[in-house]
Amino acid sequence: MTAYIEASQAPLKNTGAIKLYNDADFEGMRKASQLTARCLDELSHLIKPGTTTQAIDDFVNEFGRANNAVPATLNYRGFTKSCCTSINHVVCHGIPNEKPLREGEIVNVDVTYVIDGWHGDSSRMYAVGEIKRAAERLIEVTYKSLMLGIEAVKPGNTTGDIGEAIQTYAEAQRCSVVREFCGHGVGQLFHDAPNILHYGNAGEGIELRPGMVFTIEPMINLGRPSVKVLNDGWTAVTRDRSLTAQFEHSIGVTESGCEIFTQSPAGYTIPPYE
Repeated sequence: MTAYIEASQAPLKNTGAIKLYNDADFEGMRKASQLTARCLDELSHLIKPGTTTQAIDDFVNEFGRANNAVPATLNYRGFTKSCCTSINHVVCHGIPNEKPLREGEIVNVDVTYVIDGWHGDSSRMYAVGEIKRAAERLIEVTYKSLMLGIEAVKPGNTTGDIGEAIQTYAEAQRCSVVREFCGHGVGQLFHDAPNILHYGNAGEGIELRPGMVFTIEPMINLGRPSVKVLNDGWTAVTRDRSLTAQFEHSIGVTESGCEIFTQSPAGYTIPPYE
């Protein structure tokens, strides 16, 4: 049976119980999440052919520190960068380096800032110059998959409703859903209960209740869903080297639906961001 606990009464660790946050907690999430969203907005001016993913990482680090925030990924379980940059067939957890981005590539940048102990976790896709229609379409399908998942979030629904909404749409578009990685509870912990699967059956899983805070972050492939992790222990890629895309929001369940904490202040949804 699923256990729910008021976040103020819970230990600061993942016990498997689902924390329920109050209005003040939601305000903490808004502050951290909006800084993350502002950073992702600003990156739209930086990401172009010739830019290195290390330059992206440097910007994320500097932008955060200029705003009294710490990147959550920096030195997290041995990860040495301030964000993840996942290019083309890299599903997630790509490590920034000095290799320049090339015309026609697509890249996901995943940023989590910590402010006053709260984690604002979001990722967004970017087009590097002009991209092919297949890549554009994948990005469009992935973003709509995320938003359909978010539409399923309301009290009384379940995590299975989220997964089914994403899976049904993505597969109808002849794409596949990655199963090895999922969304997760977030708040004063970077990763917490519950896990949010991006596939499943309506009515199954964990009941959604007001005060829950978690990410939804579907990874959608043009080819098969299978992935593998490279020898660096972090970088996950599609086994068939097909293109993959991801969008992520941090959200909180409200009495009537949900609040997207990481919504773009500039109103950006999918590239090109103008």
